[in-house]
Amino acid sequence: MTWIEAIVLGIVQGLTEFLPVSSSGHLRITSAIFFDQDAGASFTAVTQLGTEAAVLLYFAKDIWRIGRTWTVGIWDSSVRSSLDYRMGWYVIVGSIPIGLFGFLFKDQIRETARNLWVVATTLIVFAFILAFAEYWGRQTRTLKDFRMRDGVVMGFAQALALIPGVSRSGATLTFGLFLNLTRETAARYSFLLAIPAVVMSGIFSLGDVFEPAAPGTSVPSVAQMVVATLIAFAVGYAAIAWLLRYVAHHTLYVFVLYRVAVGTLVLALLMTGTISAT
Repeated sequence: MTWIEAIVLGIVQGLTEFLPVSSSGHLRITSAIFFDQDAGASFTAVTQLGTEAAVLLYFAKDIWRIGRTWTVGIWDSSVRSSLDYRMGWYVIVGSIPIGLFGFLFKDQIRETARNLWVVATTLIVFAFILAFAEYWGRQTRTLKDFRMRDGVVMGFAQALALIPGVSRSGATLTFGLFLNLTRETAARYSFLLAIPAVVMSGIFSLGDVFEPAAPGTSVPSVAQMVVATLIAFAVGYAAIAWLLRYVAHHTLYVFVLYRVAVGTLVLALLMTGTISAT
């Protein structure tokens, strides 16, 4: 891996991790178009540690409050009716699907699912699902109305993002809207829900990132991996603040149009033989 590639991919990861456009899909597309090689699923997983560190910093007070209340609630029944205690369980239970499917389909996720035909198609298909959710969802429910059912449904939605092109934030936002949650509520839970899965995925991928998974896979040095992750952290922190402000006042249709445009472009490049699908 060149330094330019490491820096560009770090920026792309930070910009797209929290937007409903698929960071893993964008890393795959960027690698194919500009660098003619795949940085690999492990690179994606490790740079996500940077963006999740941004989540931990941005929501530090919320995370500490939820974690403390949940811990106390295990022994003290008087706090179990509080939203913070319940939110702790919502995040834990909601994290199970992606952990389970990620373990069962690890090889397919790292190989077959990274085919650019798959990435482009899922970008477009889930764009229309997101558009329908934005149109159909009533957005009448806030965090105080959040229930375990919502956590489970959004947890399974998050698991769909194991396929590059779906988007973890996009899938959770979409199903949150289907559950009539406000965009801001769905986004906040999405941020919290990502922490266990992404952190564990990044840690387990640390050993794999420096080994090429297949011909045509670029391998970063330790220094390049560190720099890319730090860049993802800085850019991702800014993206969190922007997205929360944006979804509070705007629809998600701009991301729908963007996904369709990018997916169509990739399909065109594939059909003309400009880029390779694998």
